[in-house]
Amino acid sequence: MPKLLIISQVYPPDPAAVGQQFADAAEEMVRRGWQVQVWTSARGYEDASVRYPRRELRAGVQVSRLAWSSFGKGSIAVRLAAQVLFMAQALLRALVTPGPTAILVSTSPPFAGFGGCLVSWLRRVPLVWWVMDINPDQMVTSGRLSARSLVARMFDWMNLRTLRQSRDVIVLDRFMRDRILQKAPVEEKLHVVPPWPHDNVLADIPHDANPFRRQHGLTDSFVVMYSGNHGYSTPLDTLLEAAKRLRGEPRLKFVFIGGGVVKKEIDVMVAREAPPNILSLPYQPLADIRYSLSAADVHVVSIANEGVGIVHPCKVYGALAIGRPVIALAPAASYAADILAEHRVGWLIEHGEVDRLVALLRELLATPGAELAAMGQAAKEAVRECYSRDRLLASVCDIIEGRPSGSHPAVEERRTTGHSRQPA
Repeated sequence: MPKLLIISQVYPPDPAAVGQQFADAAEEMVRRGWQVQVWTSARGYEDASVRYPRRELRAGVQVSRLAWSSFGKGSIAVRLAAQVLFMAQALLRALVTPGPTAILVSTSPPFAGFGGCLVSWLRRVPLVWWVMDINPDQMVTSGRLSARSLVARMFDWMNLRTLRQSRDVIVLDRFMRDRILQKAPVEEKLHVVPPWPHDNVLADIPHDANPFRRQHGLTDSFVVMYSGNHGYSTPLDTLLEAAKRLRGEPRLKFVFIGGGVVKKEIDVMVAREAPPNILSLPYQPLADIRYSLSAADVHVVSIANEGVGIVHPCKVYGALAIGRPVIALAPAASYAADILAEHRVGWLIEHGEVDRLVALLRELLATPGAELAAMGQAAKEAVRECYSRDRLLASVCDIIEGRPSGSHPAVEERRTTGHSRQPA
């Protein structure tokens, strides 16, 4: 029986999106007849006080969790210490794990690719690198690291070695592909496959039957929601300023769900000012996400101008899957803009365009429900045609097995540079 070894700092029940994608791939590989061993953290990535079982069998996947692998996200130094300890433990175990056929790593922690590179070289087994974001680029563009620093140069060196050692490299969009190609000429091993929504656990719950809306006093509200990680690569200043200007609209509610450094700032602001139109909540359990996402009338995704090609707007897929239109806070040359332009399922607002966002939200308050429902139906069709879980998951698992069916055509062939500012 072939054996897949996975190294990832996050894995369910941890709610981090990277872990959810890995779990889908791991479970599908089990269904394909592979034995799958996962090395991951014993504590929560966002909240290190959360503990998970040290060993368990999840849907046929053998999950082993390592101590001293997460200390929370209090500072970069704390996160780096946990990442180093996690990779040191994972590498030692990977080097003695009997008979792996292939190794799958991602970018959690950021230098996991290089760890996989070492295991691949020493064990003489193929490596698949699933790139969810790119560092040191993310730290450099956010101003947390100098491009000329020793750390940045070390990251670049490790990335180059990983790209050369990998049999296959999976990236999430065409902009990320271009950035990787700037690092090394590896066209022959690159595959563009966007992440998928968890449409197996998502559903479009009508507002009048949604317990989440009742529980949080949103029954008669028009809900604008941002759900997911709130980080430096997903700036929300434009949305928060619009929320401040729209405090006089009693039906309009802004709901922020998730975690991250920016989320902590929002929590502090909400505790201090108690704005009547803002609700801030932690990550919701995967089993309940159908209710939280469906509670929105429109979803917001964000990607920083300098984040294009470094991070990917993963949140858009869940919104589309449950039939909600999207407001993308993003530059015109971005993958979020590509989706809106191709499928006509939302509006693009560039960062800093607060007046335009305020005007759009007031317009949406007056828009007949049937028009928004039609956009929601177009969103569901986009998922069925281009972003379904079954289709994209099959592509990733084919790559892991060494028989790729080619990059995802909806992304690889798209060369749209326009963007949508008005609904279809």
